[in-house]
Amino acid sequence: MTTIWALADLHLPGEDNKPMDIFGPEWEDHPDRIMQGWQSNIKDHDLVIIPGDISWAMHLEGARGDLNWIAALPGQKILVRGNHDYWWKSISRVRAALPSGMWAIQNDHYYFQGWAICGTRGWICPGDSRFDPEEDQKIYLRETQRLELSLKSAHDRGYRQIIASLHFPPFNVKREPSGFTELLDAYGVKICIYGHLHAEARKLAFEGKLGGTRYIFVAADHLGFVPTPIVTGIGDRAGQE
Repeated sequence: MTTIWALADLHLPGEDNKPMDIFGPEWEDHPDRIMQGWQSNIKDHDLVIIPGDISWAMHLEGARGDLNWIAALPGQKILVRGNHDYWWKSISRVRAALPSGMWAIQNDHYYFQGWAICGTRGWICPGDSRFDPEEDQKIYLRETQRLELSLKSAHDRGYRQIIASLHFPPFNVKREPSGFTELLDAYGVKICIYGHLHAEARKLAFEGKLGGTRYIFVAADHLGFVPTPIVTGIGDRAGQE
């Protein structure tokens, strides 16, 4: 039986070996905990979606060690950029650097056994107390456009079972509609996964169904650093289409 899993916010150390336990004792030795949970649950024929904040590296060369570390774990991997993935600039360079069995999504999708995986980084949504129209509006609009390009690429291929992977939550803390949720509704997205929220902010995360979409919060520290299953018992075809 094949499963699609998800785990966001790996925050691997990068070339400078940045520690994460400065953010709290729960982050102590977190790469080892990720490895143990991953190897205990995931099979080579499974897929793992990683919705951003993958490596603390500042440049692509500095991220290669972390990318190879992920590649050595079981399963195929799909990456979406997070706000701390400073190493992720040119998508063509990122894709050229990825080891076998990994794919980075930007303005497109990945097809896996009946499911199209789409996504983008996302951004702070209007109505959030941190949203600054002068600084955030342009990025917010660009990210909604990228999500639409990704969703449209899958829809145009006839795919109707869609998982959207975003790093940021696709709504504000009041769960008001946003450009992201409007697109998820318009394209009939079945599942939306996201991360980004940590510490006290995790209490603001929403999980459940809004409209026709099921939302799942997959930040690593929220999940105890163990990937969570998103879809189970699926078919036998995969590829970037």
